[in-house]
Amino acid sequence: MRAILAVVFVAVVIVSVPGAGAAEEKKGAGEPAKVTAPPEPEGMVRIFNGKDLTDWDGAPDLWSAKDGVLRGETTKEHPAKGNTFLIWKGGTPGDFELRLSYRMEKGNSGVQYRSKHLKDSKDNAWVVAGYQAEVANEPGRAGFLYHEKGRGRICLVGEKVVMEAGAKKNEGKKDVVGSVGDPKAIAATYKLNDWNDYIIIAKGNHIVHYLNGVQTIDFTDNDENGRALSGIIALQIHAGPPMWVEFKDIRLRQHGTGEAPKAEQK
Repeated sequence: MRAILAVVFVAVVIVSVPGAGAAEEKKGAGEPAKVTAPPEPEGMVRIFNGKDLTDWDGAPDLWSAKDGVLRGETTKEHPAKGNTFLIWKGGTPGDFELRLSYRMEKGNSGVQYRSKHLKDSKDNAWVVAGYQAEVANEPGRAGFLYHEKGRGRICLVGEKVVMEAGAKKNEGKKDVVGSVGDPKAIAATYKLNDWNDYIIIAKGNHIVHYLNGVQTIDFTDNDENGRALSGIIALQIHAGPPMWVEFKDIRLRQHGTGEAPKAEQK
């Protein structure tokens, strides 16, 4: 009888231990995302004056400025002929920190950086290619890193990625080497139909994004055929059904040899 009880007790212990571990894992996965963004450094410069489109260039029927806000909007009467961008004419930053706030309705948008102006495009006069911080009114999507007219979705929300060179340009080899957080927990920090705060930091071949203080991606680009270490900044209107997007408090600090843009300091 004692032998039978001993066997039953051991079986209960063996069965119960894995269940306890799974419960701990589930508990960890449900923890809220932590705010880890660095404090805003001194020397940030506002590159939008809050009044008009000075130093910015884009389709005049789609972009406007009023009351401290840059607004891009498409309608049935004024659709976007392909993806189109509002381009900052103040320089081509290399290493930098960019901070801004956005809100939007429908469609999707993006913040281009270290990008190129494709002046010969047949779609419109403001086509841009390069790194894009995804802007979307969609929790779990906003914050990822896209390569416009290049390597596509190169770092999704929650991922830590190292990109190596592929056989051809724009065919990099993506390696997910870790995580910056649970994608669901990160998504829970998004403010639907409200202002969301973006931070983009690029130093050398390393890029990080933060949304509302929470890190969304960590990307190291070793793909010399596909990467860029400097380029223009631009804001996107995506082709498609009517939509609008607004940006405000756009401020930039350049590092290294790049000169600070000549604009109003924060």
